[in-house]
Amino acid sequence: MGLFSKDIKTIDDLFTHTLRDVYDAENQILKALPGMAEKASDLRLKDVFEQHLGETEDRLRRLENVFQILGVTPKGVKCPAIDGILEEADDVSGETADEAVLDAALIASAQAVAHYAIARYGALFAWAKALGREECAQLLSETLAEEKNADRNLSSLAEGRINRKAA
Repeated sequence: MGLFSKDIKTIDDLFTHTLRDVYDAENQILKALPGMAEKASDLRLKDVFEQHLGETEDRLRRLENVFQILGVTPKGVKCPAIDGILEEADDVSGETADEAVLDAALIASAQAVAHYAIARYGALFAWAKALGREECAQLLSETLAEEKNADRNLSSLAEGRINRKAA
């Protein structure tokens, strides 16, 4: 079922479909993060990726709670957007020999993932509120805040030293 599938007729259908989309995305991110941490040469960047790995596990548990609240089986639907972002991250990191440039590329890739997640969780939060699902909205709000914080931390790390080392 694509995003604009004929199977999506209501905001409730869209909400459930997007939950499944981010569930798939989070599972893919969970698989990708250890490799990103391994490729990073900056110790702080490695720590950020390892912290994000734990947060991703928490996000998956929160999503499973949302599915449970809705009485829906937790399962993903193929997320082509995250597929593309992670494929691009893998391509760029595979082509970069300089460690500092690689760290800058990894940060940019991680921020692309975070920005995707911010967009999706922002929409999910708004839809949960509109649907009167306050408990779901609270769980989604926690994840949205984490993603925004992760983006800020990555920007701070990049602007604080990684980009200068790469320049």
